[in-house]
Parts: sequence; C-alpha cells; structure tokens
Amino acid sequence: MSGLCGWMGYSAGGAGKEVVDAMAAPLARFDQAPAHSEAAARSAAAVAAQAGSAHLHRDGSVLVAVWGSPVLRDAALTQQAAAHGLAAALGTAWRQLGAERLCAALQGAFALCVLDEASGEAMLATDRLGTHPLYWQLAGESLLFASSADALARHPQAGSALDAQGLYNYVYFHMVPSPGTAYRNQQRLLPGEFLHYRQGRIETRPYWRMQFQEEGKRSFAELREEFLSLLRSSVREAAGGQKVGAFLSGGTDSSTIAGILCDVGGVPAQTYSIGFEAQGYDEMEYARIASRHFGTAHHEYYVTPDDVVSAIPQIAQVFDQPFGNASAVPAFYCARMARADGITRMFGGDGGDELFGGNERYAKQHVFALYERVPELLRKALLEPAVFNFPGGERVRLLRKARSYIEQASVAMPARLETYNLLGRYGPQQVFTDEFLAGADIGQPLASLSHTYGQSEAKSLINRMLALDLKITLADNDLPKVMKACELAGMEVAFPFLNDEMVAFSAGLTPQQKLNGTQLRWFFKEALRGFLPDAIIIKQKHGFGLPFGVWLQQHKPLQQLASDSLTDLKKRKIVRGEFIEQLVGQHLSEHAGYHGTMVWVLMMLEQWFRQRPALRV
Repeated sequence: MSGLCGWMGYSAGGAGKEVVDAMAAPLARFDQAPAHSEAAARSAAAVAAQAGSAHLHRDGSVLVAVWGSPVLRDAALTQQAAAHGLAAALGTAWRQLGAERLCAALQGAFALCVLDEASGEAMLATDRLGTHPLYWQLAGESLLFASSADALARHPQAGSALDAQGLYNYVYFHMVPSPGTAYRNQQRLLPGEFLHYRQGRIETRPYWRMQFQEEGKRSFAELREEFLSLLRSSVREAAGGQKVGAFLSGGTDSSTIAGILCDVGGVPAQTYSIGFEAQGYDEMEYARIASRHFGTAHHEYYVTPDDVVSAIPQIAQVFDQPFGNASAVPAFYCARMARADGITRMFGGDGGDELFGGNERYAKQHVFALYERVPELLRKALLEPAVFNFPGGERVRLLRKARSYIEQASVAMPARLETYNLLGRYGPQQVFTDEFLAGADIGQPLASLSHTYGQSEAKSLINRMLALDLKITLADNDLPKVMKACELAGMEVAFPFLNDEMVAFSAGLTPQQKLNGTQLRWFFKEALRGFLPDAIIIKQKHGFGLPFGVWLQQHKPLQQLASDSLTDLKKRKIVRGEFIEQLVGQHLSEHAGYHGTMVWVLMMLEQWFRQRPALRV
C-alpha cells in the first residue's frame, strides 16, 4: 500500500530521523517500497511508495510530502511541478493559495502533508474519494499522522489504547467507519477533507463534496459519447506506464474496465478471476463470457477452504483496523496470481455502483419510498388498521408481506437501510458484555449514518443514497478492501471509475438515468449496450462473495480456526461467551450463510488482536 507519516510540534532531540523511519517501516512491509524521510527540529515526514508515487521536498522551514500522483488543475502549478518537482510546487502553492485552494487544485488519488515550522502550521489532506487514507492524533500540542494506524502507533507519543466505540462500530458495520478508528484519540480524515493545524489547535473542513446536478438537459447520444471518451481516458491515465491487469468478476464494472483496457492498449488485456467450488457462489462463467467477448488473456484461480485458512492471519495482519469483509480473501488471491505474472498494477471496477446506481438496495428503497406518497390519513386510518388488525393475518402470506413492507417503509431513511443489520437482529445487549457496552454508545452508528446522509443537498432519494454510499460503502469498505488485499500481494491498484472527471460526469446524470423505476444503472447499461455482452448487462449483481458459512460446516481446519479464535475472543470480555456458544452451536446450523457472517466478523476481530499482542481493550 505504501503511504506517508510524520509529525508537527514534537521534538525528538537528535533522533527525529530514526523515529520517522521507524514509523514508515510498516508502510512498506509488504510491497518493499523505498522510503524517503526528512526531519527538522520539531517536524518530520516520510514517504514510502514506488517510483512516481513518492514526493518529498524541503525548502527552508517548509516540508512537503505527497503519496500518490495527483494531477494539478492549475497551469502555473503544472509548470512549477515540471521544473522543480511536485512537492516543491505544492510547497509554493501552500504559501500562495492556502490549504483549501491548494486542495481544490489537485485531482486524483493522494495523501498530502505540508509542515511549516516557521509559522507553526501544518496541513493534511486526502483525495476526494478517500482512496489514500490519512490518520491523525493530537498528543498534547503535537500533531501525529500516518497513512496507517500501525505506522502512527510507532510514534512515542501515540499510545495504543483501544476505543470501545470503534470496536462496537466494527461489529455493527463490519469495518470501522471514518472519522473514527479502533484507537482512542485517533481519527481519520474524511474523503475530500483537509486538516489545518496551528500551534496545537486543529480544524478540519471539507474542500470537496459531491454536488449533484439533477436537472440534466443533454441528449443521450451526447452523454454516451462523453461517457465512452471518459472511460478510455481514465483507463489510459490509470495505467501510468505500468504493466497492468484487471480484476474480472463478470459484472458490468469489471467487464467494462477489461474491455476498455483491450481497446486503449491495443493488445489483449490481462484479466484475473476467482472461483469457488460452492453452489450459488461461483460466477466464473460470466467472467469467461466477458473474456471471450473482448479477447482478454484470462487467468483463473479457484479458492479453496485451505486457502482461506492460510489467508486469514495474513489478512488480519495487513489491515490496520479490524475489517470483516470476507471478500478481501479472494481479492488477495486474485492480486497474488497477477503479481506472479509480473503485473505491477491492478485495475478495480470499484465505484461504478456508487456513481451510476448499481446496488440492489437502491431499487428496494425506491419501492419503500412509494409508500411515503400515500396520504398520511389514508395510511393511518385505513391501510395500516386493515393490514395489522385483520384476524389471522399472520397466516395469510400476502398480509404477512404487506405488514413487512409497511413496517420497513415506516422507518425513516437512512435507518431503513439497516433493518436487516446482524447486530440489530441479535441485540447489542445479547452480543456484548455489560462492561464493554458501558464504554460505547449503541445509538452512535445510526446517528453517524444520519449525519452523513443529511449532509447531501441532493433532492432525489437515489442521489442521497449514492452520496451516503460514496462514504460508507466505497471509502470505508470497498476501497480499503481492495487496497489492502493488493498491498498484501505486493501490488499497486488503481480505480478508473474514480477519475475526478468521471465522478463529475456521473453527478450530472438525472436521477432517472441512474435508477429508472427499479431498473438499476439505466444510463450505464444503455450506453454500453453493444459493447458489453448482453448476458453481462442483464445478469444479477454478485461479485467475489466468499462461501465461508457453507465451508465452515464442512471443513475441519476452518472449523478449528474459527473455534479457537472465538474461544480466545471470549477471554477479552468484549463479546458474551453465551452468545458465541449460541452462534456456533445453534444459529450457524440454522442458516450458515446468514450467521456465518457474524462468525467471520468476530473471528477476524480476534485474529486482528493476535497480530497486535500488545493491544488491550
């Protein structure tokens, strides 16, 4: 993954370079990227990244570090960067433009720090979609920062006390959503946010937020032409002169990237797919359809239960926060296969759903929202009494469905999205110990969702959900999953759909062009009709889901690993022992797929602890 780290306002005596180099070590532990560092009296920074993605410059009192290869939107800055280097140009821009205007001048994926000892100021920033994370902590009057919590923890003032709220949020969301972390007093910058530090005081502000233009007037033909042009340019730019390959699940996003890569490269794209020998989970045939259609050089690997057992400790090691998305395992094996072929950068199709309206829940919530259009008097005086008070209604299938529909439709957004949340179904008091819950607010996850949802100024339901998912689903979940899986494999990764111009284009589509009734991704699919195989356009969404629950009932080593992990987790006094026993002894046999998810989430929490034995709750 690589990254940057450092501090402002801390005096390390004569050991500044040794301290910052120690912080940087975890950033390059898997990809062996070279690290470069600078240390002054009260500031230091290091960047660990492959050539072209690491920029470090010191000019007098100003130290600038950049991880990534951002594009400059300002012509004068572009000229300065060409003449003196990117970091030097950004140091000049910091003095001339200030933090907010400097960030607005950057495009692409990056993390940035500017440290100015003379003024006692510092700035941190991450890119608009949060692709390159940045953690920070105020220790006394010292600002500490790093792209990884593991790197930040190496600073002598960082501390390692865990945050009960962060761990609770992990079990709720299966990841720790920003700005929170698993550590007390540590935070993460939100996508499109910058931090300004001045002599011990902190201010964070957004420099970018998705702005939807919902009254689009452009013709379909004009939009389609621009869309295809943007696809080609974003794929071409994302290649960056590397030997590239592409994940290929057989879905619309990965198939589109693979097809465009064949077009712009002029040779068969190297594509990589993962399969599973488990009924209902293997989607390899769709990947083969896409490969045959575009003529890619296709590579396949079937993940086994033994592979999962082998990967679990490695996955827990590479993630600096507890992370419970099991599809990180197939993503790792896919990237590892490509790495063995000499590929240095993989393309992920992530972002397509969140930009163009591809998740099934968008259609589902559209149906629920229809109930809100029914006059309240009619709902309360006629419909709901008839449905809920009908004698014997629980035995009538149609009435049971009507009750379920009304119950869910009556829940306000975005809480309605969490009506099937596993932790909500079990009940926090049944899952966690009283001691642990005393340090957590069980209402905080929904409150944070509501806060993020309410920040969008979009008028339509679909765009409000897309804005929420850009943060929760993409920045907090899918991007870390792919980034960390590729880091473990020693692989760089790029996301062509997240090109800033592509993001702006998607914001200009009308709500109906994203969700036409209950038709998902209407514009996207119509624009690519004739380019993508029809079988890919009409298929149901799937992805790299792992059949963990199914395998857990059949594979003894996997059972043993899960059992040992959950037994040790009991000793940490976070989760009730009786809940773990009921989960494994009863729930799992009732519905392996559903309850297997919670087994995975808790197992990965314990595995994360095992990789960091010094941590205590």
